Amino acid sequence: QLQLVESGGGLVQPGGSLRLSCEASGFIVDRYVIGWFRQAPGKEREGVSCISRSGDRSNYADSVKGRFTISRDNAKNTVYLQMNNLKAEDTAVYYCAARRLGACTVVAELFGSWGQGTQVTVSS
Repeated sequence: QLQLVESGGGLVQPGGSLRLSCEASGFIVDRYVIGWFRQAPGKEREGVSCISRSGDRSNYADSVKGRFTISRDNAKNTVYLQMNNLKAEDTAVYYCAARRLGACTVVAELFGSWGQGTQVTVSS
């Protein structure tokens, strides 16, 4: 059974850093595009970043460009989201998702498998 488990969330001060992990089980992650999404209270789900199957291509939302970096370690079946210079507006539940067919995208409706999410809170 395909499963994604996020970890690494927590409380961090503005300007701080966190690294989120998305560990896959039940499938070989290098056959899937992986995306990161987030949803803040009262707001729509937002696409944050995606990474291609080989890891050679990635996309980012304008709001996180230059601060977040997505990467993958296919040997560990894990995708990471390094988040630097965090801001209060980055506070949200972060989800990873897998897409079997198609290219890297941050359109949530194109992803079929989702994790349960991890909370990121940026506050002083």
